[in-house]
Amino acid sequence: MHTGENNDRLVRGSAVFLESLLAGSTVAGFAARFWDGSVRHMGGKGGERFTLVLNHPGALRRMFWPPNQLTLGEAFIYGDFDIEGDIVAAFDLADRLFDLHWGVWERLRHGRFLLSLPLQTRDDTSRGARLHGRPHSRRRDGEAVSFHYNTSNDFFRLWLDERLVYSCAVFADPGGPLDVAQERKLDYVCRKLRLQPGERLLDIGCGWGSLILHAAEHYGVEALGITVSSQQAELATERIAAAGLADRCRVELRDYRELEGEGRFDKLASVGMIEHVGRGKLEAYFRQAWRLLRPGGVFLNHGIASSRALPLPPGPSFIDRYVFPDGDLPPIDTVIRTAEEERFESRDLESLREHYALTLRHWVRRLEARYDEALHLTDEVTCRIWRLYMAGSAHYFTTGRLNVYQLLLVKPDGGRSGLPLSRADWYR
Repeated sequence: MHTGENNDRLVRGSAVFLESLLAGSTVAGFAARFWDGSVRHMGGKGGERFTLVLNHPGALRRMFWPPNQLTLGEAFIYGDFDIEGDIVAAFDLADRLFDLHWGVWERLRHGRFLLSLPLQTRDDTSRGARLHGRPHSRRRDGEAVSFHYNTSNDFFRLWLDERLVYSCAVFADPGGPLDVAQERKLDYVCRKLRLQPGERLLDIGCGWGSLILHAAEHYGVEALGITVSSQQAELATERIAAAGLADRCRVELRDYRELEGEGRFDKLASVGMIEHVGRGKLEAYFRQAWRLLRPGGVFLNHGIASSRALPLPPGPSFIDRYVFPDGDLPPIDTVIRTAEEERFESRDLESLREHYALTLRHWVRRLEARYDEALHLTDEVTCRIWRLYMAGSAHYFTTGRLNVYQLLLVKPDGGRSGLPLSRADWYR
């Protein structure tokens, strides 16, 4: 068979395979561009929000065999296919693919076609996390956090806001700027905690120090932030010195389990940290928070939670391998139950799900806008990992498969909570 004829056969076969996967679906229209430059319309009616680019004849084999989330994610980060246009919209297609349950005959039929495609070799396939020791031991947690956060401070600076807040912003309107929304979130946390001058605040998992800087500057507290990322601790300390707040604000390279003292702090905050704790360690986490907090003190725990109604796709996880190794997203009822079993009283629960979807879309757009700079600071695989991870997370928050909650807990002093009768002061 001539090379041209063989190529035409592979293009036709790949197009038919995609069409068979989409049969009966409501996926919006998109374009598929094949390695020979030919383009076909796929999906339902309407404009094409993105283009699926198959970069070589064996792309579908790399994408779908074996059929799971990890296989598809690896095919993207190693360049077997690309997404041009709105990558968040492309996750509607991904959902369709994850929801497919191939029976025995479908696996035979699809598998026969996929295995007939040429197998493209890869130069770099060793980028996943390789952790050591017992899950959620201090050593292994340190490795997991370093794997995620020690990419490069300059890389994060490219697409985060000016304060380097790596968590959900709070928007006044959907089109609002990210910098304003992140400052609003920092202040919202401080108002929920009802911080007062001279109080002692602990931020568990403080990142680059944004919350403690804001709290010390605007609320006059004495703030301590802890992190197990050396790069975060170094930059946070530099920022504190530059702000002239070293007398009231500091960061320590420390695991939360290493802090000593009873009732050392008036207020606790943990923003985006509980995802690293692990379901089996939640009791120890809340027990330590209880011990560190004075009677009558308040603890704001801000964290991502999975949905019981809309569970994440089964099978090997791309995020666990390449983004958040050992990450765990317990449902919010598990978090509340564990906190109350450790004697905390739950006083308020707020979902910020839509806000996180907006935040992530900002991050994706900002990374895409400075993609060449990101490539210079890291490499192609790293940039693809982060673009895919943030786009997928935006989709999951939009569809409700993920949620993010602020849970306000109090350590009662006898029967006294010390809290006012309303939340009116939060919304000034």
